[in-house]
Amino acid sequence: MTAPKIAILIESDFYEHEIWYYHYRFLEEGFDAHFMTRLWGQPSITFKGHEYHAPFECSESFEDIDDAALDTYAAVIVPSGIVSDRLRYPDDLTKLPPATAFLKRAFAKPKVIKGIICHGLWLCAPATEMIRGRKLTCHPNLHGDAIAYGAEFVDEDVVVDGDLITGRTGGHAHLFARKIIETVLKAAKDA
Repeated sequence: MTAPKIAILIESDFYEHEIWYYHYRFLEEGFDAHFMTRLWGQPSITFKGHEYHAPFECSESFEDIDDAALDTYAAVIVPSGIVSDRLRYPDDLTKLPPATAFLKRAFAKPKVIKGIICHGLWLCAPATEMIRGRKLTCHPNLHGDAIAYGAEFVDEDVVVDGDLITGRTGGHAHLFARKIIETVLKAAKDA
């Protein structure tokens, strides 16, 4: 079996414990983790974490991924913290932010697991149809947002609704990652 590819979005003010956990946990499982961002035409960007201001260099862009390449990913993860808020910045208010457009393309592919944890739900705000009617969890501060987006909020740490896996907070990253790993491995086994 080829190593399943996981796309993890990244930006400044990331929650270090969560991102470091994903880096090591997916590697431990034999997965091929790709941290991606909007590079703004640069070869790489170094972001700083929220708690410790730890640097994290990213040199992969989700904007370069066409549909054929997106099909090679087993999952796309929107992490907790301020990452999604920063990624939902639009250059043009008449268009979707590029990160939301990328996520929307992933939602159009049922074989790609969509993982959204905590405040990652903010990335869905410009295209709420992605989660309308879907069961999910998110940070308690976003409970009202989830309802306003038309989602069915479930008061649990991790919620699975088909190809959508959601986690309550960055502190639940271990439960969230475990569910993504289990789901990806089961899909590979069933294929």
